[in-house]
Amino acid sequence: MAIKLAIGADHRGYAYKSFLLLSSECSYISWHDVGADNAERSDYPIFAQRALDALKRNIVEGAVLLCGTGTGMAIAANRVSGVYAGVAWCEDVARRGREEDHTNVLVIPADYVTEEHLSSLVCAWQQAIPQGDRYEQRMRMIDEMF
Repeated sequence: MAIKLAIGADHRGYAYKSFLLLSSECSYISWHDVGADNAERSDYPIFAQRALDALKRNIVEGAVLLCGTGTGMAIAANRVSGVYAGVAWCEDVARRGREEDHTNVLVIPADYVTEEHLSSLVCAWQQAIPQGDRYEQRMRMIDEMF
């Protein structure tokens, strides 16, 4: 059964978004594309909002967002209650972000990753299983404190 993920990018992440949509490496992922639709200059908050709206409405189970550094998308995403967005540039950071920090949004810094590692990074994140115990307790602390 395929998992449905939103995918969104600004102009700096557009090429990698397009690559992921065509990639067969993570064939079990069904993408919900929220834009951008081309490489012309665009504003990342628009695409973060669209992806998070789909997540909040249970249209998707998670999201992958791409922008130049990843920072802008992460800031926008983490403004939404119940969203745990993490920036990852390699498989280990992506996997551990999901396992240890329960990320439900993966943010990729398009200016700092290569196309050859892109699909494996997404697959590593999506296949990771959030860990319980102290990791789950920390997420509860965040929810209660903020």
